[in-house]
Amino acid sequence: GETDVMEALAATRAHYRIDPLRIAVAGFSMGGGSTWHLATHFPGLWCAASPGAGFAETPIFTKAANSKEIRPAWEQTLWRQYEATGISGNLFNVPTLAYSGEIDGQKESADLMEAAMAKEGLKLERFIGPKTGHHYEPATKANLTNRLEELIATGRQAMPREIRFSTYTLRYPESAWVRIEGMEKHWERADVHTKFEADGTLFVETKNVSSLHFNFLSPVAPPAKVTIDGQTLEISGYDKPVLMLVKTNELWAQASKAPGLGKGPGLTGPVDDAFMDSFVFVRPTGKAFNPAVGTWVNNELTAACQLWRDVFRGEVPVIDDTALGAADIANKNLILWGDPASNRVLAKIVAKLPLQWDDKNLSFHGKTYATADHAPILIFPNPLNPRHYIVLNSGLDFRADGYGNNALQTPKLPDWAIVDLTSPPDNRWPGKIVDAGFFDEAWK
Repeated sequence: GETDVMEALAATRAHYRIDPLRIAVAGFSMGGGSTWHLATHFPGLWCAASPGAGFAETPIFTKAANSKEIRPAWEQTLWRQYEATGISGNLFNVPTLAYSGEIDGQKESADLMEAAMAKEGLKLERFIGPKTGHHYEPATKANLTNRLEELIATGRQAMPREIRFSTYTLRYPESAWVRIEGMEKHWERADVHTKFEADGTLFVETKNVSSLHFNFLSPVAPPAKVTIDGQTLEISGYDKPVLMLVKTNELWAQASKAPGLGKGPGLTGPVDDAFMDSFVFVRPTGKAFNPAVGTWVNNELTAACQLWRDVFRGEVPVIDDTALGAADIANKNLILWGDPASNRVLAKIVAKLPLQWDDKNLSFHGKTYATADHAPILIFPNPLNPRHYIVLNSGLDFRADGYGNNALQTPKLPDWAIVDLTSPPDNRWPGKIVDAGFFDEAWK
């Protein structure tokens, strides 16, 4: 859905004269949840935001916090990807008008965001429909609309002189002219606070950040001096109005480019991240090491195609492993189904993946499993094109449990998992998950 929004926005701007400084984001209920997400994760795009009802975090809204089932630690960590509460400070440059019906249960989202923003020193502007449930109260809606129109007329600054930005993943790396290119540890909060001092010095303060990119827009001139985390840098050698800073051994320095391939924008994991861009299912044409694995793969592939059709209203592109072409490798994330015996593409690259897999054993992360009844799920930079992903044996990893509410359609698995196939798939998992975790920033 997020990808659809961005593609629709780009298409609209291609056909109409849209002022990029006067684009607002607003919605109600499911659209309110979308607005909380889009406003906090893409704060550099909007002149204003107006979420109505909806939800802003996962465990309370979905009642997972009160469930008898204790959610795995990695699933709880992944809730941070879409939650707005933890990055509410990103609304520093996005005037936000929250609407709630006074007796609407979804008023809770604005209550939570108001408290989260207060901790960041921000005040949420609220509109509450008196004695109103899950809909807009007409008089309050008119007041809200007038205020929103004022903000749209004013527009946003192309180059705000001060930015506060936080993220848990470099799927969401930037606000306006500030972009995080590297984190010290994904899924812990990374923070950047930057502003221009009166003398033109750029002040920068960071947490959990290893690489930064600044794109200076007129009329602001690129700075000659930067103070970052208490360190002063004299800046020189601009050929474009951009600046890259990289931290090594706790010391910052000017750089000409970002560090080599590691986790960064567009290459972050988890498994579900592969489906935020163009992808293709690569179907095996050979026989698996073990019939049980072959059957499981076929069933999971079929279920993944059906889920995509049911929830995202599209047909998954599927090709045989014998039909994979250079254009697919160059432009798409490859979703490889099967094992090294059944899938020719996987057989070609398995030696360059962080596992060993033959007809007897599957070895990964210092442990060995029987190939007869175990299979890996994995996301990793594609050895044939490290700017894109390969994924082993998984489509989107929410299952039937997520059909009932889009708030449940969040990542369930981290970067890798080992599945015990002796336990059948259910509405939550593709089998028994015997181990799972994240790669580090170097994909180790």
